[in-house]
Amino acid sequence: MSLQDFNTLPDDELRARLTACLDVARWVDEVAGGRPYASAEELEQVATASADAMTDDELEAALARHPRIGERAGAGHDVAHSTREQSGVDRSDAAVAQRLADGNRAYEERFGRVFIIRAAGRNAHEILTELERRLGNGDVDERLETIHQLREIAVLRLRQLVA
Repeated sequence: MSLQDFNTLPDDELRARLTACLDVARWVDEVAGGRPYASAEELEQVATASADAMTDDELEAALARHPRIGERAGAGHDVAHSTREQSGVDRSDAAVAQRLADGNRAYEERFGRVFIIRAAGRNAHEILTELERRLGNGDVDERLETIHQLREIAVLRLRQLVA
């Protein structure tokens, strides 16, 4: 859809599409409330600034929509987005699948939440390298990095929406 289409989309339809980008009610409200946008850059600036202000409760809600890296999306997940975004992860490679499962488990034990990364454009080895690096982060740094990754995913999905 064009930016003009985005600006004139009925509110309920817009909110559903924005929620698929980032399931944070405040973010959806702020992005929807910024219409009409004069440019895609302006839309991205509002979306980015709003995502950067994510609270712990919002972070938890947003993560609930994402499957673990290397696992198939299921109920409650954005199946179409996740499948497309994780297309670089070869689930048929048993060794990679095991390393991802082990890394996901270690991450969840360490930080108490699912590991999230903008997987689009990355292969499994790049994702594993990032997962292993991020396991060394402190809690504050990893919270910020998680929000950064959710923001990247949201902006990528917005770009696809307003293409």
